[in-house]
Amino acid sequence: MVNGRCIATIGILGNKDHMNVSLGKAGRSRWLGKRPKVRGTAMNPVDHPHGGGEGKQGRGLRRAKTIWGKPSGKGQKTRRPKKYSNVFILSRRKVGKK
Repeated sequence: MVNGRCIATIGILGNKDHMNVSLGKAGRSRWLGKRPKVRGTAMNPVDHPHGGGEGKQGRGLRRAKTIWGKPSGKGQKTRRPKKYSNVFILSRRKVGKK
């Protein structure tokens, strides 16, 4: 039963394998407007906080950082400690390692 004022479509979506298409090469994703992502660990130290080191190194520093050097990801707190709405937060969400 569908209300007469509503619009409905009956059937299935076409081309259901659209998400399974392999682009095949970097150029094809560039045609779609997607630029390449370069890992921070593959950069030099002047370009990213994770950069540098001899060979394939890990992060090297204690916490994950953004390209601007602020803490990020892996359960790091990124909220400003003096934000005006902190008084409304009763308890933080438990995320990361248990």
